[in-house]
Amino acid sequence: MIPASLKSTMDSLNAVVRFFTNQKTKIGYGIMAIATIGGERIFTLLSFQCPCNVNQNMVYGLTYLLGPALVMFTVGLFLSTRLWRLYTGCCLNPRKLCPRANCVNCLSVLFHVILGALVAPIMWLSIALLNGTFYECAVSGLEEQAVVHWFCKNRTSACRNELAKVPCLTSNMSAADTNELLLILHAQSQILGWVLIMSTAVAALIGACYKNCRSQVSYLQLTFWKVYKEKENEKFESFADDYANRLAERNLKSFFENKDPEGFPFPNHKAWEQISTLYTYDRGEQYYSTLQRYVEDPNRDYTPENMPLDMEHSHG
Repeated sequence: MIPASLKSTMDSLNAVVRFFTNQKTKIGYGIMAIATIGGERIFTLLSFQCPCNVNQNMVYGLTYLLGPALVMFTVGLFLSTRLWRLYTGCCLNPRKLCPRANCVNCLSVLFHVILGALVAPIMWLSIALLNGTFYECAVSGLEEQAVVHWFCKNRTSACRNELAKVPCLTSNMSAADTNELLLILHAQSQILGWVLIMSTAVAALIGACYKNCRSQVSYLQLTFWKVYKEKENEKFESFADDYANRLAERNLKSFFENKDPEGFPFPNHKAWEQISTLYTYDRGEQYYSTLQRYVEDPNRDYTPENMPLDMEHSHG
């Protein structure tokens, strides 16, 4: 028997674990935001040094403002499982892009993948604009006469030639004019940052409302669907690890004992292709994934793969 006090403690720990498991997406975004803030501060303090030169400020400032965002976007695409499930092998078989003759789903998946990859870049741009350092350097290097005239209106003629030096506080203008221009640049940057944050928040809300409004399933069934997909992915990794371990042991045993390998049931190539396609919900089918659709197909092909490692691409 487990003591009542210990059982209560275990129940509390299980509740905490369930909470963090259910909120792992929000926690992930929180960690991403903290990492982005930390990265921006490190870039600003240790790496960024505005050249304060009219020929270099614009390029230098935009490189620091947009460069990390582009890198984050690229990494986000690389880490997208849905993207690779959709496009792996599509050059050899273009029909994979439109499974079940549904090309709209391909565009929808690509759109959602891009939106997911944009989360980190938008966080970076928002934080960088709120800080203002990169924007100040970039805009102070603009040579557009209308912009320069706007900044230098009602100021000395030296302003036109010294604007690029404002971020470094090395201009020949008066300290009051220099500080005022710096505050204007900083304010503009923060305004753009808040506009980006508010626009993203409103767009996300509208997108979520539209998606749920157009949903073919109820809220609770949609919740169950999400839980099922997570559990299926977790179990797949567990089963894949177990079967890969058993297959490796079987092959090594055959090699070292110098005898024919034992029989090993393994899905054929066609089965792998079918379960790798992205799932599109159909109200006429009570399935929650391509895997479930495949295993419940009455015409399912049970022919095993005779040579499970005889694939089109050799992995060494």
